[in-house]
This record gives sequence, structure tokens and C-alpha cells, in this order.
Amino acid sequence: MADPMRVRATEAGGVVDVKILMKHDMEAGQRKDASGKTIPQWFISTVTVQAQGKNVFMGEFGPAVSKDPFLNFKYKGAKGEKVTVTWVDNRGAKRTDEATVS
Repeated sequence: MADPMRVRATEAGGVVDVKILMKHDMEAGQRKDASGKTIPQWFISTVTVQAQGKNVFMGEFGPAVSKDPFLNFKYKGAKGEKVTVTWVDNRGAKRTDEATVS
């Protein structure tokens, strides 16, 4: 399983600011290893963020996204809500982490 994401969510004036640091190597499939073999593609393909059982963010990534992607967005919400972040990569691995809005 992948390393945990760092998820921070803070509320000010009814707007929740979510910051997510996802730990992932994000290989584009163009680099070569020491023996000259191409390193296969391995990247986060979808990201979904939910609050109160509703999707507040959905996105698709590709091989052009850098290692350990950082995501920042805002939505209308309140303190105390749980924010659940899930990503799935192109190999089928999945990671889910959550944070409480402060």
C-alpha cells in the first residue's frame, strides 16, 4: 500500500480550503533504468474527494503529472465535516485517507 496522503482542510467564512499531498512515484513510461530498460507507466489516474457523502472534487491525472502531486481546491462547507480523499492508479492500486475540517 502507498504512503499516506497529507490532507489538510480548513474553513473560513463558509468556504473549506483543502490541500492534499499525494505520495506516488508517477512514472511516465519514458525513463530508462540502469540496464537501459524502459520503466513502465505508473501514475494516479483518478482522484475523488467527498464531504458529507457528496463528491466535492473529481479529477483525472495522467503520466505528465509530477511525482508526489499536490492538489489545492475550495468548496462551500463547514467545520467538523470529514473530507475523504481517494486515488486510484493505472495498475489498480487504491489509497483512501481522510481529515476533519478545522
